[in-house]
Amino acid sequence: MMISPEELQAYSVFERVKNRSVERLTADIIEAEAAVFQIVGHDFSSEKYQPLPEKARIALLKMAQYFAMLNDDESMMKGFTSEKMGDYSYAKAADQVKGKPYVYALLVDYIEPSLTRGSTKLKVRSL
Repeated sequence: MMISPEELQAYSVFERVKNRSVERLTADIIEAEAAVFQIVGHDFSSEKYQPLPEKARIALLKMAQYFAMLNDDESMMKGFTSEKMGDYSYAKAADQVKGKPYVYALLVDYIEPSLTRGSTKLKVRSL
């Protein structure tokens, strides 16, 4: 793993993340790494990324915190959330409450083209 559960707990300001078990934070970090690696097209294992660049580390922490919050909230997993204030209550889709953090700006310098991503379309015409 590129970051540790302890680093994530130290980074986060949310008690839900700070109180989450190391095992669950490890799973959250694995999800975050998969999401970040998909954006950049590699896994930061290359020697040129040792030590891990600070911007990439922050992107991983932000994404891991997001997954920790998402995976800790049962209503978010169901796809909706509700709130009640006195006689007033409402419900809305979970994706309107929290979205994935925008980490592209932190990662743009580390994006590498991938040979396996996307598809190539050729148009051939006869002569």
